[in-house]
Amino acid sequence: MKDHIDYTPFIGTDVGIAAKLLIRGEAVAIPTETVYGLAANALDVKAVTKIFTIKQRPTFDPLIIHFSDLSRADDYVLEVPKIFKKLAEKFTPGPLTFLLRKKQNIPDLVTSGSPFVAVRIPSHPVTRHLLNLIDFPLAAPSANPFGYISPTTAQHVADQLGDKIYYILDGGASEVGVESTIVGLNAEGQVEVLRKGGLSVERIEEEIGPVIVKETSTSNPTAPGMLSSHYAPRVPMILGDIDALSATGDPARTGIISFNRFLPNIPTKHQIVLSGTSSFGEAAFNLFAGMRYLDNCDIDVIYAELIPERDLGIAINDRLRRAAFKDEI
Repeated sequence: MKDHIDYTPFIGTDVGIAAKLLIRGEAVAIPTETVYGLAANALDVKAVTKIFTIKQRPTFDPLIIHFSDLSRADDYVLEVPKIFKKLAEKFTPGPLTFLLRKKQNIPDLVTSGSPFVAVRIPSHPVTRHLLNLIDFPLAAPSANPFGYISPTTAQHVADQLGDKIYYILDGGASEVGVESTIVGLNAEGQVEVLRKGGLSVERIEEEIGPVIVKETSTSNPTAPGMLSSHYAPRVPMILGDIDALSATGDPARTGIISFNRFLPNIPTKHQIVLSGTSSFGEAAFNLFAGMRYLDNCDIDVIYAELIPERDLGIAINDRLRRAAFKDEI
């Protein structure tokens, strides 16, 4: 970390090295099917503090903890409701996170003082292997500076945090490309989607019936990923009608994020088409990498369009709205 040493970024595929570093109390970047995470021993307050320090993440924004199997969470949560077990049987391992009432052995720093902890079972084989080599859960938010675009490759992590961490465990490009969906139960026992993510609301409802979908604009989140401003590139990004917006200003200094088409008046090298076949899955996979690419181009503004508000389009639009330029602080 910057307060004691700069590390030379090292990307590798040795799961054993990652496990040894985590056991030693270090923070390690790990691959998941959603995005790359910055992991540390969730039971070690000093190790968890390194996550917040490295990311410059506010401590009021709680973390997700990761297990290789939901049954391993029994030692750390009071109970797993039957309806969550049903969802787990269908969708885990995978991009689904459960907000559960925690036991006292989960540090308050992990949950930002909340009595609930977010629990996930990742499906990436490298991280599942890692989780089976250690005897503690991993706290692991996305491996990026707080508020910036989430990383979907090991190189993205190295570009952003490489001088602050010992080791980046390379597992290839993240398959899903957006963070997990988070579900909780409200006071009436109804399932609520607290964060839209890599598992669509439609698929959840196919399994358990209607759910409540909460908006995520809050400065005091009850679950990870609920802050209203997040995932932002340095170049201002404006949402709207990309045809009308691109007709203003200098085309050579303009970037475009579209769902499925190129615009004729903007240089192709400054355009990201999320999916030429209008595939929601492909669009999710390309979203963060595309934002990162345009953020490194020599342009003044990025114009982006929302995509159809269904399936993974709900999660993609959520990320676009939170990354969009806001002129208020």
